[in-house]
Amino acid sequence: MKRRSFLLGATALLASPLVRANTAASPVATSALPRGTIKITVGWAPGGGTDVFARIVGQKLGEMWNRAVVVENKPGATGMLAAEQFSKQRHSNDLNLLMAHVNTHAIAPHIFKTVTYDPLKDFTPVALIGATPHLLVANERHAGLKVADVVELCRKNPGAITFGSSGTGSVQHLACAMFNMAAGVDTIHVPYRGSGPMHTDLIGGQIDFSFDTMTAATPHVQSGKLHGIAQTRPKRAKGFPNVVTMSEEGFPGFDASSWYGVVGTADMPRELAAMINVDINQVLLMPDVIERFDGFGVEDGGGSVESFATFMSDEYGKWGKVVRDANIQADA
Repeated sequence: MKRRSFLLGATALLASPLVRANTAASPVATSALPRGTIKITVGWAPGGGTDVFARIVGQKLGEMWNRAVVVENKPGATGMLAAEQFSKQRHSNDLNLLMAHVNTHAIAPHIFKTVTYDPLKDFTPVALIGATPHLLVANERHAGLKVADVVELCRKNPGAITFGSSGTGSVQHLACAMFNMAAGVDTIHVPYRGSGPMHTDLIGGQIDFSFDTMTAATPHVQSGKLHGIAQTRPKRAKGFPNVVTMSEEGFPGFDASSWYGVVGTADMPRELAAMINVDINQVLLMPDVIERFDGFGVEDGGGSVESFATFMSDEYGKWGKVVRDANIQADA
């Protein structure tokens, strides 16, 4: 959803009695919330993008509801551990929410046989927080290259050019697979246990490129240690207005985003999901939240529960096709 369209939609929402009741702490709004603990579970360690976004939204919701919102980190298996445990929870006197991620709800179920949850049936969509592009980045050795140059380099050196990722099944991994298929090239995927060690080798020249997350790559690009070649959403992010998109460079429709959203338990009352959705929409319209999210490249959040459900289904289908077409295996 475009920022302008979202703002117009939100303006219309603000006219409704439900939204007016939620504009500030309101007994009418908060009376619908469970009386127990309010918790947002994050499947990654503190300090990462998913954690930061959960804490920003959680703090604002806590202020609106005049209730403490606890962010609990349960890192492991690129978010799958937390999603697996959350999928077994049921609605109770506590309000349990989960920060869903493209890895946990669109990619991993297609790759890992150990995933037993159904991302479209075992959770209740609440609200899309936003999406961030990835950046095709290179080290100093490949500074100044354009996308066409990267393609040519890969064609001249089949099976020799390396692309790092934060792990098998990560968006970085699948973006590389998308690139290979679209460009008709053969590259080597080098999985790491997280972005940190991957950055060390990329900056040091042990690997050549990565379709890294904008959140993780930005500090290194700003410091000059890495060089941004292209970004992977259809439009340029505000934080990188001078970096071209893959679509602009001859790869129309190339869209590899990390997205984040709030979901509830499978049996969460739909009325409660709708109320929380309205409040999150208000949070995403707050100027200080917009400013912070723009700094991370987070855009296009908000919209209805239904639009988020459709988005999740579309993403699940899109990435499933990439996994099948590229024949990606758990040990690839």
